[in-house]
Amino acid sequence: MKFLFGLRCWLLSSGLFIGLLVGSAEVQAQGGKPAVPQPQQVALDSVHVAPPAVDISGWLLLDKDIQLELGGAVQNLYNFKFAKADKQFYSLRRRYPQHPMAYFLLGLSTWWKMVPANATDTRYDKTFLAYVDTAQAKAEALYKADNHNYEACFFLAAAYGFEARLHSERHNWRRATTASRKALIYLEKSREANDLSAEFLFGEGLFNYYAVWIGQEYPWLRPVLFFFPKGNRERGLAQLRQVAQSAFYTGTEARFFLVNILNSSRENKPEDAYKVAQQLAQQFPDNSRFQLDYAKLGFQIGKFGESETACRDILQKYAIGQVGYEAYTGRAAAYIMGYLMQFKYKDEAQAKDYYQRCMVYSEQAGMAKKSYYIFAEAGLARLAANDKDLPTARRYYRAVLEDGDDGQDVYQEARKWLRTHPQ
Repeated sequence: MKFLFGLRCWLLSSGLFIGLLVGSAEVQAQGGKPAVPQPQQVALDSVHVAPPAVDISGWLLLDKDIQLELGGAVQNLYNFKFAKADKQFYSLRRRYPQHPMAYFLLGLSTWWKMVPANATDTRYDKTFLAYVDTAQAKAEALYKADNHNYEACFFLAAAYGFEARLHSERHNWRRATTASRKALIYLEKSREANDLSAEFLFGEGLFNYYAVWIGQEYPWLRPVLFFFPKGNRERGLAQLRQVAQSAFYTGTEARFFLVNILNSSRENKPEDAYKVAQQLAQQFPDNSRFQLDYAKLGFQIGKFGESETACRDILQKYAIGQVGYEAYTGRAAAYIMGYLMQFKYKDEAQAKDYYQRCMVYSEQAGMAKKSYYIFAEAGLARLAANDKDLPTARRYYRAVLEDGDDGQDVYQEARKWLRTHPQ
């Protein structure tokens, strides 16, 4: 069966306007266009700027002692040990109360608490916005004191980018636009420090890659893109790879994006995406999003053993209520297990159980009658048809037609079966 692992809105995590544009595109698909104020025109050329002598004293972002101190905290953050990570970030905040880093890292930790529910969890919105707002205020003060403080520009671009991402997720388009514009302005300013650290390349890499795609995918947004610099897909991808390999703070985020990028229809390199996902899953075994990406990609490219192991781990952690393992994650893992039980192990009873669990988890996650829920309906229909239980098969296949669309393989399968098995 062919599966689509869409990128959806994971196009902005650290400092660009892309989340807004993708969110706007979703509104266009529904027949409406948000009012988008014209942003300030800025210019990002493709030449790295070698900065003149820059005073980096007080820049925590490049402080090796701080990196050594926070190594465990960053590991804990991405491994969903949030309490442990936040404890170290609080300590950093006590020692550097006027610096934006601690507030930004606390905001990043809060953001990843939302990720397992695909950023639809609104419980953390106020806390998240409070942290990024404080990070912006602290960074703005540093920038006003020294307009060559590129570290301050980095945190301003990143904090405004995260704010824009959340507002676009919540369909607050005007706020997303305002934050996106500010993120891009500070991103352009921070480019002068690109040669100082790979950390500064992350935002530009995202912009370079996605700006080209946005213009190609959504022609109606090209008038808006006119006011933004041109992107460079190849350069953006190379920059993200460089960040993934060498950046201390943004390296994991870059790898996370690379998983989605390499598996997209534009790049169509699922094997490469799988390798990056495998690295993330091994390094952060308790991060449900990384584990799910690993399981889905393994399933997609036929590494069923690895996918099954990851899915069993996900479902076991979900069953015991482990942090970050929620119904949204469980639904995909349950479906994959159902498919493997049906076609690999020929265990129809187990397959039925997993498909039904997938539907329950989908309902709990607010994803009923979507994606995996529909696939599970089709799976149950096949099982019923194999058992000669035609009424049940007919019921599930009719549900597929009601819930799916004619572009899906399972929709065509259901229509064909129902035509050949009239009541």
